[in-house]
Amino acid sequence: MGGRRHARPASADDLLSQLGRLTARVREEIEVQRARVELAEALQRGMLPATLPTAPGLRVAARYAPAGNGLDIGGDWYDGCRLSDGTLAFSVGDVQGHDVEAAAYMGQVRIVLRAVAAMGPTDPGDILATANELLAATDNPLFATCLFLCFDTRTWSVRTARAGHTGAVWARADGVCGIVEHSEDEIGLPLAVMEGETYAVTEYRFTQPGALALLTDGVVEGPRFPLEEGLAAVAQVLRDGVFEDPETLADRVMEVTGRTGHTDDAAVLVLRHDGPEACQTDDAAPERVR
Repeated sequence: MGGRRHARPASADDLLSQLGRLTARVREEIEVQRARVELAEALQRGMLPATLPTAPGLRVAARYAPAGNGLDIGGDWYDGCRLSDGTLAFSVGDVQGHDVEAAAYMGQVRIVLRAVAAMGPTDPGDILATANELLAATDNPLFATCLFLCFDTRTWSVRTARAGHTGAVWARADGVCGIVEHSEDEIGLPLAVMEGETYAVTEYRFTQPGALALLTDGVVEGPRFPLEEGLAAVAQVLRDGVFEDPETLADRVMEVTGRTGHTDDAAVLVLRHDGPEACQTDDAAPERVR
C-alpha cells in the first residue's frame, strides 16, 4: 500500500524567484500604464490651442491640469476662435472617460466644433446642435459635455449654450459676483448622446468691467466640495481679483481644485473684460437680454 505523496515545501530560493517574477510583472504593468498616461497627456496637451483670440479691452488666459492621482487622463479641453462676423467664440468641455481614447475623442470634438463654427453659424445653440448631429452619427460610444460662448466686443454681449455642462462664473468691478444661470430646460443633453437635440441660447450684456470664468467640473467638484461650494469659491476668487491680470486669475481659479480634493482633470478659461465706458453703469452685470 503506497503512502500519500506530499509536495516538497518551497525553499527560500524558490520563494524569492517567484517573488522576483511577480515583481517584474507588476513593474512591467506599471510601466505600460505610465506610458499610456504620458501618451494621453502629450496627446491632450498637443491638441489644446497654443493661442486664444483677444480684442481691445478683452484679455484671455487658460489652464489645464491632469488628474490629481496621476493615473487617469480625462478629456477636458478649452478652445477659442474668431467667427466669420468677428465675434469671439470660446468653449470648455469634458469627454466621458479617463484614458487615451477619451483624450483622442476630445480632439475630435474640438475639431468638429471648430469646423461647424467655420461654416458660418454664429449662434452657439446652432453650433452645438450641428456638432451634436455629426458626433451622434458616429459609432463612438463616448459623449462630451460642453459650454459654448460667443462674445461680441461691439455690444459687450455674451451668448451661451450648454450641453450638459457646468455654468460660467462671473464677477464685476464693484464686487458683485455670481453664476450665469440657466433653467433646467435651457441645458441640453451632452454632445453625441441623442440626435435631434436642441440647445437654448442665453444672452447677457456686461455693463461693467469684470471677469468671466469657464471651467470643467474637475475645478469645482470633488470629495471635499459639492459643486455649489466649488462654484461659489471660484466666484469669490474672481471678485477678489477682478482687476488682476487674467493669467494670475486663471492660476488662482485653478488653485480651487486643491480645496475640492481634486482627482479629475481640470480646465479653466478666464476672460478679463474692460467694457466700454458707456456701459459702466450701476445696473446688474451680467444683465440678461434673453
